[in-house]
Amino acid sequence: MRWLVILLFAGLLLFHFSCGSPDNGDRPEVGITLDSLVRRVAIPSQQMGKVFNANVILPESYFLDTTPRFYPVVYLLHGYSGNFSNWHEKVPSLRKLASQHQLILVCPEGNFSSWYLDSSLDSGMLFFTYISQEVPSYIDAHFRTYDDARYRGITGLSMGGHGALLIALAHPDWFGAAGSMSGVVDLRTHPNDYDIAKHLGSYEADTLLWAANSVVEIASQRRRSNPKLIIDCGTSDSLIIDNRRLHEVLLENNIPHTYTERPGNHDWLYWEEAINYQLLFFDRFFKEG
Repeated sequence: MRWLVILLFAGLLLFHFSCGSPDNGDRPEVGITLDSLVRRVAIPSQQMGKVFNANVILPESYFLDTTPRFYPVVYLLHGYSGNFSNWHEKVPSLRKLASQHQLILVCPEGNFSSWYLDSSLDSGMLFFTYISQEVPSYIDAHFRTYDDARYRGITGLSMGGHGALLIALAHPDWFGAAGSMSGVVDLRTHPNDYDIAKHLGSYEADTLLWAANSVVEIASQRRRSNPKLIIDCGTSDSLIIDNRRLHEVLLENNIPHTYTERPGNHDWLYWEEAINYQLLFFDRFFKEG
């Protein structure tokens, strides 16, 4: 009996020291290590019944903290025809930027042409719900993050810029700040392009649905100042006209935002530069929180 008591006590001690508690910031180790700062994780979608990859870029201090420390998160969305690995592969400086700004970068899968919508025509394309709810829930459960809109931002390029603004404008209680780089901010100007009709039906058949999913139209109906917004576009980009219109709508409605035009095209050369300004914006927002 004495030995049984000793074994039980030893087992309790082992359990106590090996099992983390949410109060001290422990998180289970997950993902495949791509390099010293990047993890590839598989994030399930209950809504779609699928599992999608994401890259998580961690600051160097994440592994050096002697006491548990929590970090803000910026979600980086890829563009049309892209995938979750684009940001990590095309912009190596993201590792340095994550450390510089002391934040976690999450690059989730948005499918070839989901437009980050919950498609009314395809139950297997519910990427609005996936990106806005399922991905952050997974990240918060597995990494040392703040489950708080004041420390959660979202941005993206092209289709991803549309997705980031669409999601954050719909749920400012989930994302305190949002950005867009060369964003497709008005779907209505592309009625026959980029597979958008696969999710919304033809523009002629449902103009109201297209309007309800276009950032310019959503912004025209808003009167609130959150989330904080940053928008930029290259002056040689064909999307500059729609981005200027969004800027005008935000001004008309007295919605605070940062808007920038710089020389550049719709390409990675522009986005590799733009992400520096976007992350500086998010860094300042998080520090105000």
